[in-house]
Amino acid sequence: MRIHLFQRLTIMCLLVLGTISGCTSINSGLQVGSLPPSGAFVAENGMTFHVEPLTIANLPAKQVPVLDNNLSRLIKTSAPISYRIKAGDVMSIALTDYPNISKSTSSLTVDQQGFIQFPLIGRLKASGMSVPQFTATLQSRLQRYLKYSDPQVKMVNYLGSKFFIDGEVAKSGEYPIADVPVTLYSALSMAGGATTEGDSNNIVLNRRGKNYNLGLQSLRQLGLSANQVYIQNGDSIHVNSQDRNRVYVLGEFGRVAPVAVPEQGLSLAQVLGESNGLNSFTADAARVYIVRDNQQYNYTHIYYADMKTITGLALANRFEMQANDILYVDPTGLTRWNRVISALLPSTSAINTLSGF
Repeated sequence: MRIHLFQRLTIMCLLVLGTISGCTSINSGLQVGSLPPSGAFVAENGMTFHVEPLTIANLPAKQVPVLDNNLSRLIKTSAPISYRIKAGDVMSIALTDYPNISKSTSSLTVDQQGFIQFPLIGRLKASGMSVPQFTATLQSRLQRYLKYSDPQVKMVNYLGSKFFIDGEVAKSGEYPIADVPVTLYSALSMAGGATTEGDSNNIVLNRRGKNYNLGLQSLRQLGLSANQVYIQNGDSIHVNSQDRNRVYVLGEFGRVAPVAVPEQGLSLAQVLGESNGLNSFTADAARVYIVRDNQQYNYTHIYYADMKTITGLALANRFEMQANDILYVDPTGLTRWNRVISALLPSTSAINTLSGF
């Protein structure tokens, strides 16, 4: 009888110890642990952190786009280029006073050697010339054969110069560059604009193997415009998804899901709103943490704010979130205790069953 009771007590102890040792997994979500109230420290994983309470004095300055050398050079050297006829282009040439000739010249394709075949003249060089230059050359040659030579040259298809656009746009594909210069803005318009998932402030222009990072909003903040960036033959444009420009929400919020950072920016207060606020039953509103990695200086910043006060909410309205920021709030101590008790209850029932109590 004593042995049997000892065995039951042993089982009870093992189950309780197993439950207690698993308390770290009982808590749904993370735990802040013992962070210092302020200052720098090195965590067990070797990363350096800097912790400070969020106040008006240490409110991070709003990010301002910087015109780097590559982008500056791109814009300075960008200019509208007169269209030059190329192999593969299709043109229509009308002679008003000679309708019989015009019937056979309504669709002339520039061959791979850059020539067209024209009545009376024969092969005529076209590639490399602008439309006005080619028109003047054609008129000069026709004067030998016609009394009233006034050719009207019109490009039907521009197959020689083209650019490519893909990513988060309505109509990805290849587009011609016509006699009207194409800018970055008009290129996006030709492709139907960015999709709802697209980030028009995160565009990559590839020109002859070199990438240029552009953004419509960033250019405007620099006093520039996407209409100042002229597209050239062979350029490739890629519009990135907003997946690369999100704030991540973890912990005791009404809704735990990433929040996209729009072109006009996003404040801490707006993220709280998008996340349906803090969970009024479980969240420790006195400590809302913002984790911001700063790879340039090889440390990670941790700000914390008190969202129990109306003044804290006012400060949250001024705090500008950045892409890849992590917003986290701990559960209250009572919430953790309730979760531990909830996890212990099934084990207690199992113990009672095994012990016959």
